Amino acid sequence: MCGGQGTRMGNTLTKKELVDIGGRPLLWHVMRIFSAYGHNRFILALGHQADQVRRYFLEYEAMTRDVTIQLADPSSGNGHPQVTFSGEYEHPPWEVTMVDTGLDTERAARLAKLAYYLGNGRFFVAYGEAVANIDLDALVRFHEQHGQVATITGIRFPSPYGKVEADAQGYITEFVEKPPLPYWVNGGFMLFETAVLDRIRAENRENLDLERDILPQLAQQQQLMLYQHTGYWQSMKTLKDALTLKDAWQENQPWKVW
Repeated sequence: MCGGQGTRMGNTLTKKELVDIGGRPLLWHVMRIFSAYGHNRFILALGHQADQVRRYFLEYEAMTRDVTIQLADPSSGNGHPQVTFSGEYEHPPWEVTMVDTGLDTERAARLAKLAYYLGNGRFFVAYGEAVANIDLDALVRFHEQHGQVATITGIRFPSPYGKVEADAQGYITEFVEKPPLPYWVNGGFMLFETAVLDRIRAENRENLDLERDILPQLAQQQQLMLYQHTGYWQSMKTLKDALTLKDAWQENQPWKVW
């Protein structure tokens, strides 16, 4: 999912998913997590600033590998420069399909527009702005064991404040700096069976949202399960989040599972 406006990032020229983290766009890091577990076919739901995403992947080889260009070489025959790429690839071969799913389309409706490429198999859904040191093999095993049509990955945020407990006289009995909040949040890294896509397509409306419409329906029908991820997770909603990710990568690369 990389079609949103990213309004909380402010008035930036670079699309949010393409913000540089350690020399590669954040979207590349998300894809690299999946690639580490053998998932190398990607379908990108484009919307706002789709041209930037298309340009990045169309120029991917030239921008990520060593390049030799033969200029003014009469042996080329057609007068065009000869370009040779060399050097090691950073990941297994990727297949990347980019699909324009509209500017203001909601997430579930964006999935419907990918149906032709998704086919009839099980598929992941991920946010192009969130990374984690998630074990995708364990997620798949959990999904297969419970047998329902959908699994989402839950994460728990740390509280932005310290927790203080005190007795009736005011004596502090407990002080915990930024404890985890007592509830789970949808962190993406979702796994759906084809039945979920069929449900989305049956409703067939542009304002059909994944989180507000489809997931609550599945939960009510006891077809939605939660995979609990207690490791590192971070999304990029704001410029502050971008700085957090840049610092984390420079310090210890906490989501690097490859």
